[in-house]
Amino acid sequence: MVARCEETSAVHGSGEPVETKLQRIAEKARKEPGFKFTSLYHLMNEELLRGCFKRLRKDAAAGIDKMTKDMYAENLDANLSDLIGRLHRMAYIPQPVQRTYIPKPGSSKQRPLGIPCFEDKLVQAGLVRIMESVYEQDFMEDSYGFRPLRSCHDALKALSETVENKPVNHIVEADIKGFFDNVNQEWLMKFLAHRIEDKRVQRMVKRFLKAGVADDGSVTVSDEGTPQGGVISPLLANIYLHYSLDLWFEKVYRKSCTGVARLIRYADDFVACFQYKQEAERFREELGERLGKFGLEVEPTKTKVMEFGRFAVQNAKRRGERAETFDFLGFTHYCGTKRDGKGFRMKRVTARKKFSAKLKVFKEWLKKARTLKTKELWEAAKAKLSGHYNYYGVTDNLRRIARFGAEVKKLLFKWLNRRGKRGCLNWQKFNEMLKRFPLPEPRIRVRMFGSSVN
Repeated sequence: MVARCEETSAVHGSGEPVETKLQRIAEKARKEPGFKFTSLYHLMNEELLRGCFKRLRKDAAAGIDKMTKDMYAENLDANLSDLIGRLHRMAYIPQPVQRTYIPKPGSSKQRPLGIPCFEDKLVQAGLVRIMESVYEQDFMEDSYGFRPLRSCHDALKALSETVENKPVNHIVEADIKGFFDNVNQEWLMKFLAHRIEDKRVQRMVKRFLKAGVADDGSVTVSDEGTPQGGVISPLLANIYLHYSLDLWFEKVYRKSCTGVARLIRYADDFVACFQYKQEAERFREELGERLGKFGLEVEPTKTKVMEFGRFAVQNAKRRGERAETFDFLGFTHYCGTKRDGKGFRMKRVTARKKFSAKLKVFKEWLKKARTLKTKELWEAAKAKLSGHYNYYGVTDNLRRIARFGAEVKKLLFKWLNRRGKRGCLNWQKFNEMLKRFPLPEPRIRVRMFGSSVN
């Protein structure tokens, strides 16, 4: 029997802060996994939306309304009052997202991005706060993407712990073809209704899915997909994959295995670890069938089963081959040994495609930024380099990030030299400049074994 309630009394309380009400929802969701929430939309109030407003980025790109955070703030009280009135009359209609394209790392292709208008970002942020309080109690431990207090590094650590401490001998590297474009909206609404039966929340989510995309003056509305770039899209993606993939793997597939089986997912990027080859191969086959039921397709050229683990290197040598590697979250993972040369260690370096793509992005930025004052350009370059080190500065990857830093220095020297007379800046002068205004040093920021380095 599914628990229901016409009025979610557990979340009503006179004068209680929204934060307290959200905590009550979370507690109820955690204690009663079958409970369906029918009264949540009333939480879309001034307190919630004002809090969401504070958290929105000032420098975010504007949508088709050209509205920025600073502009909206000029008359914030009146704007919020008007917005809440429209929301509760169900008169709020989301606008189409502005289609823009950004370079796809490691490829000549362009990645489409949808930029919602400002109020849509605000309303989506409010819906996310409410829906997250329910779904954070349901999502699997091994789902890491776009969730509070979870990161790519957490997913990588979980992978290290599994491969090194469990009898893992095979990895399935998987890729879902065009995931965000192929989410079936009908299935998504069914999944949402498993936990949220508040019709107004459902209607508002549906309106965002049907808002359409504005591209070159025309608006396209599709029955498939969630526009990338929206604040709500990552949560909707996690809900979709929770029901179509995570639950199936945990409750059905893993229970059919006789050996170790673990799936680690970050958004639509995931790998599965197995003890036995036949169970890895069976997963590869059944994965396609399972995802196919929900309108998703595995990309065959990027999905494979490989031998990987403590015996992979010696087994490959015996066959006259090299042990296989796999990419996950921007890193290439390979089989190595501990420092003393004894014992297995899984190691990782920046994936070649990512390395090249990141350098290309830095070079393109330099081209556009060369008109900045030297001090501004230098500070921005330092921030970009720090960001790279913060992400890629993980155990075993020091040489690769040091090489990235060296390539960035070459690019800076080249472009700073172009600003003045040809040859006005030689390497000696540039090195003196580096001594006076040092760039961040490459170092390991995140330990894959133990705590992070600050």
